[in-house]
Amino acid sequence: MRRSLRYALVMLMVVLTACDALTPPPTATSTPTETPTPTETVEPSATPSPTVTATATATLTPSETPTETLTPSITPIPSETPLPTITPMPEVQFRLDQWGETTLPESIADGIDSPLILFTNSNDQQSISNIATAEAENTTMILYAVAPGAPNSRVEMLELDVSTGHQIYPAPDGRTIAYFQPLGAAPGLYILDTTSTTAFTGRLIPIRSMVQRGLVSEPAWSPDGETMAIALQTGYALDVYLYARDGSSRTNLTQSGSYDWWPTWSPDGRYLAFVSDRDTCPSWVPGTEGGCDALSTPAPTGGTVYVYDSQTETTEQLADIIVTEPPRWINRRQVVLASGDQLDLLNPQRNLWIANVQVDNVQRVALPGDEDTFYLNDRWSPDGSTVLLQRVEGNDIQVVMMTADGGLIRSRQDDFQFPRFGMLADWAATGDRIAIGGVRGQCPYGVRVADPNFDFVASGSPPPTMCDPLYSPNGQFLAFTGLNPNVDGRVDVYSATPNGFGQVNLSVDLRGSMTLIGWLGPQS
Repeated sequence: MRRSLRYALVMLMVVLTACDALTPPPTATSTPTETPTPTETVEPSATPSPTVTATATATLTPSETPTETLTPSITPIPSETPLPTITPMPEVQFRLDQWGETTLPESIADGIDSPLILFTNSNDQQSISNIATAEAENTTMILYAVAPGAPNSRVEMLELDVSTGHQIYPAPDGRTIAYFQPLGAAPGLYILDTTSTTAFTGRLIPIRSMVQRGLVSEPAWSPDGETMAIALQTGYALDVYLYARDGSSRTNLTQSGSYDWWPTWSPDGRYLAFVSDRDTCPSWVPGTEGGCDALSTPAPTGGTVYVYDSQTETTEQLADIIVTEPPRWINRRQVVLASGDQLDLLNPQRNLWIANVQVDNVQRVALPGDEDTFYLNDRWSPDGSTVLLQRVEGNDIQVVMMTADGGLIRSRQDDFQFPRFGMLADWAATGDRIAIGGVRGQCPYGVRVADPNFDFVASGSPPPTMCDPLYSPNGQFLAFTGLNPNVDGRVDVYSATPNGFGQVNLSVDLRGSMTLIGWLGPQS
């Protein structure tokens, strides 16, 4: 009898203990964060029965299983909870992989003593296999380097896929060429080191497009060729990164939380200008006080220009003008800014400004009374005193030479016309010659070279026509693409003297399509 009574008492104590364990304390119900932890609630040594094991599971606190509901300080209002549409995008990683090699002639690897012309040739073929569709026989594109006036000096630099297109970016000193490969298992921005006969290639940036967050992001090499600046996407915006030429390091220059893009170096390498929307949007990171909400605010298409000074390691705003194009350096102190939307069909606008990074001075460039006109395709003399451009007023398009302070030098309309956006010009480094041609195949004239008074030094007639004129960095040679209407509209790459004379066809023995990339080699 006593044994039965003792057994009943023991069982009653076990039941009471289990009930106490299953009943949460009042403090745990009102404040989840203050719920005692399992180590405080469960005491295995005091309750060894299986029933106690169940109570331990029942009394697990939220702190042991993190959920979004445990962070009310971050998301106090459901409507402010970050939605999947603004989930941070993966940041671009820093890599140097996908190594390869190519063979270069000693004339390149030993150092480039004089400027070379870079151009590509795609679909070099003997015939067309399908006449009905004129299908390309291959998708191979070759990057060539050739000395001006010497077609026999042409050397092959790289074999690429035609999808690379114009996305080739040579460093000014010729030691490195960056190029984009969009296809294959390892797309990205690659670099070619030309300092050895066995030249190495490698992937520097693993990206699938040169468009970052809707904005074209082309790399910009410093004048000494040691540093490449490029804008890349971060979790919520864009930052400007600096890459060492040899791929040994990467630095995030901006880290503002805003969109920072279109970096460009000054000719002396001291300054790096870029565009930022930080004035209107201090940050795109969700929850940042005073920041922008990507769900309700469209991404920027323009911003103000900032300048990073590599000597003082400071960044300052250059002007409060909203620009819609990359800033362009005229010389080591002057920068051209362009504002307005010239593609607006109802009210096209484009205003020009010159800013000085060493003096607090910004001035608008316009002829007197030009309020309803806009300027296109401006090209500036090296000293910043003179500009050639297209002046557009309604359907009236003139090619105008003018001074930076608004003085008209000469206007040509009847004898020298290009369609809107159809002109491209380039000044020689000496400042005494400017070559004027067409662009995108709209090239109605032969070789045209003028002086600063807009008097023609050379006024040739086709063939060839002149497209995409580009002077060598030292101003001693002129390169351009020319179309010969007498040979089935064939386009070739030409070189000439600074005055436009002595034209030499540098691709006469190639077939397929030619594209002028630029100059490689010494800057002076």
